Amino acid sequence: MFEGFWENISRYPRYFVTIILGVFVNTFGWLAPLFKRPVTVIALVGFFVAAFTFVTLTLRAMLGLSSV
Repeated sequence: MFEGFWENISRYPRYFVTIILGVFVNTFGWLAPLFKRPVTVIALVGFFVAAFTFVTLTLRAMLGLSSV
């Protein structure tokens, strides 16, 4: 009845990693062609830094962590 139970359970971490990698590739795969030109790379990096800074400052102000 329980033949191969632990073998089956040991497959779940591999399945989890595969699912996470698939989601990551499908989410960010459309960015790959944009990294072929240096101008778009600089623009994308600037956009991501600005977005991260905006979210960080907004959350800090909302949570009262600093006197913004």
